[in-house]
Amino acid sequence: MKNIFYKWETTIGSVFLGFIAILGIIFLSGCEKEVLDVQEVFPFEVKVMPVPKEIGIGETVEIRFSIISNGNYTGNTYRLRYFQNDGQGSLNYAGYKPYLPNDLYPLAEKEFRLYYTSESLVSQQFDVWIVDSFGNEKQISFQFNNKKLGPIIIGPVR
Repeated sequence: MKNIFYKWETTIGSVFLGFIAILGIIFLSGCEKEVLDVQEVFPFEVKVMPVPKEIGIGETVEIRFSIISNGNYTGNTYRLRYFQNDGQGSLNYAGYKPYLPNDLYPLAEKEFRLYYTSESLVSQQFDVWIVDSFGNEKQISFQFNNKKLGPIIIGPVR
């Protein structure tokens, strides 16, 4: 009698293990790699508020930036670099030293303001690049014409 119960328990145990194995195969084979991919790279846009077209030597212009991302990945960071193509001037974040051309500077926020100060009597042109941690890059170009300030008298007129 004990032998019959032992065979019956063994058969039920084997059937139960086989059933669990079949369920495991069905559930695990139903997952495809394409479905499990997690998007980490999100394209972004850069919006800039309008700026004046003319600037005089020594004048400072505020430039407002907004980075708009199509997603929100917490590991993504943004950096900024700039290059002065024509004229002379300096670009900086409020209260910080002027940026050096082609150096990368981290951005703490997605909305920020930069300040450009003219150091030239001729028209000026510079480019700002914003790069994310995945290598996506956006370029924004700025051009300022020299503000005409009336005649400059250097010495007495005779």
